[in-house]
Amino acid sequence: MEPATTLQSLDNIPHMGGLDDSPRGRVLRAAAHLFRTQGFERTTVRDLARVVGIQSGSLFHHFKTKEDILCAVMEEAITFNTARMVEAVAAGNTPRAQLRGLIRAELESINGDTGDAMAVLVYEWGALSPENQQHFLTMRARYENLWLDVLAAARAQGLMNHDPFVWRRLIGGAISWTVTWYRQSGPVSLDQLTDMVLEMALKSSP
Repeated sequence: MEPATTLQSLDNIPHMGGLDDSPRGRVLRAAAHLFRTQGFERTTVRDLARVVGIQSGSLFHHFKTKEDILCAVMEEAITFNTARMVEAVAAGNTPRAQLRGLIRAELESINGDTGDAMAVLVYEWGALSPENQQHFLTMRARYENLWLDVLAAARAQGLMNHDPFVWRRLIGGAISWTVTWYRQSGPVSLDQLTDMVLEMALKSSP
């Protein structure tokens, strides 16, 4: 993991989708990056304040605790990406087009402007209190139901034969794993990768 001393300012952190450049937005942007690169437990309030360029005490004008900052990062990621998924479904006029839109949107979420926050959502889940975990499970359910509804429609049209719940887990796992190897600057564009996943999702059905 990246030591706290190597990151000096927000200038080196890409903007996170859904966040503006307000003081709160800057804190969450820094938090998403630091929580991802060095972990929630290892990131101190002083680390966050230094990267944002404020005094440590100023963070608590916006958040009561460090866990509140973690929750805000996760909530921003889920809210923004759920809206992105809703738009993808609305833009498609067939289950196939809707599924392609969902795949493209999730690949962008994981490998693009919310990549840090999405990684934090997965890897720092255990840092949340049980109450906060339940809150995010409820939020996550809407996100997942978008996928399940589209997959069920695709199955009804004969585009796939597998159970939507199981198939979503397989597709979701494949998409999530791209964060470890995929680079948008490489030979495969995000649209090409989307089509590969779509082909895997539909044509692999017997």
